[in-house]
Parts: sequence; structure tokens; C-alpha cells
Amino acid sequence: MNYRQQTSGFRFGPGVLTPFIKTILIANVAVFLLQSVLRGQLDPLLGLNPRLFFSEFPNYSYQVFTYMFLHGGFFHLAFNMLALWMFGTEIEQGWGAKRFATFYLIAGISGGVLPLFVQGIFSQGLIIGASGAVYGVLVAYWLSFPNRTVFFFPIPFPLKVKWAIPGFMLIGFFFGGAGIAHTAHLGGALFGLIYMKLDWRSKSLGNKFRDLRFKRQTAKLDKRRKQAETAMKKVDAILDRINEVGIENLTKEERKFLEDASSNMQNEKDHNQR
Repeated sequence: MNYRQQTSGFRFGPGVLTPFIKTILIANVAVFLLQSVLRGQLDPLLGLNPRLFFSEFPNYSYQVFTYMFLHGGFFHLAFNMLALWMFGTEIEQGWGAKRFATFYLIAGISGGVLPLFVQGIFSQGLIIGASGAVYGVLVAYWLSFPNRTVFFFPIPFPLKVKWAIPGFMLIGFFFGGAGIAHTAHLGGALFGLIYMKLDWRSKSLGNKFRDLRFKRQTAKLDKRRKQAETAMKKVDAILDRINEVGIENLTKEERKFLEDASSNMQNEKDHNQR
């Protein structure tokens, strides 16, 4: 898999290793080495076994988290970690490590939860692998950079992300072979889709609330400005009257209005000086 930036030039991968992805790579490689040393003893304990999950609930509920750190072989691990690095790096750079880590882990948990509801206690297989979490990342990349150009070996021509990633998922579904936990892939992908759509919606709602607050503040300022203009016109009229008949001939209402206006102006001046 190569990909090309929208600006110019070609390169393999994003060229950097972000903090969380580095942590996940180290954790998955370490667990894989431990799997190799223990020769399968770790898989039944940390892999997701739906029948065991339900029959011994909640004793094995942790498996919906730990299963994503196990892999069925070197190529299973290599492909998942390569895809995470290729497509997750820019997401982590844009979101920050903490937000991306939360997204990745919940996508992985979602990839474990969906098979529990779809297959339930009737499932005979053991679910392992980070594919559910990676599929969530693929969906996030798909929605974030739909017009980015990528190359998938051995396809000799570039593809846009908006076509490449759905095509890649369909190929995995129809030609993935036996033993592939498609429901886990679907669970991670669905979470990625829901998360991205809700995030965009919340941003849209936030912008609407900010616009509404701005309009209210503007309307309030306009009202205060009009009130101030009206008061100043009345003050000017009273001052003109003083020039004509003298201050001693002002009515009580006019005197009180001048006093209130003077007090308000002094308060406004003091407030602006703070």
C-alpha cells in the first residue's frame, strides 16, 4: 500500500510514528511474541470466546478488550499494524493521541461486542485480532480524506480513498476465506461511522448555538445603543432648555433625568477603566 498526498509526490506511508500507534505496535508485537512462546496457551484466556463469555459471565467480560491484542499469525499481525500505521497516523495527528486512543479502543471493543449479539452463545469460534479497531480507523480515514489518492498493491493505478476503502472492505468480506470474524470487522466499522457522524453533527449544533448566542448578543448591544442614543437626545434637549430658561426653571422630572443620566455615564466610565 502506497499513498499520495493531495499536494504532490509519492511516498510509502505517512513517514512518522505517532505516540499511541507506537504504543499499540509495541503492545501487539509483545503479545504476539508471548503467544509464540506459550504456544496457544494465551489464546483461550485472552481471546474472545462468546460461549464462555455468556456461560461464565461476568468472569470473562474482559475478553472484549483483550482479544484485540492477539493475532493468529505473523501476516495477520503485520497487515493490521501496517493498516493502522498507514491510515491512523494522520487521524492521530489531527485529533491528538488521547482522543485517537479512545476512538481506537472503543472501536475494538465494538468489534468484540457485535459478534456477541449476532452469534451469541451458539458461536463455536475464538475471536482474536485488532481488525475491528482497524476497520473503525479505516472508516474515520475514509470520511476524513475521501479524495486522497492511494495505491493498493498489486493494482497498477491510483484510487481515491472514497472508492478504495469500501472496495477493500468488500474484497475482505467476499474473499477473506474461512475463519474471518466479519461481524467483528462490521462492529468496528459501524462504531467508526456512528462516531464520525455524531461528531460532525455535534460540531454543527455547536456552531448553530454559537451563531444564536452571537445574534442575541448583537441584538442586546443594538438595543442598548438605541437606548443610549435616545437618552442623549433627551439630555441635549434639556441642556438646550437650560440655556434658554436657566437650570432653576427645570421640572423635577427633567432634573431627575439629568442626574440619572450623569450617574449612568459615570458608571459606564468606571466599568471601562477596569
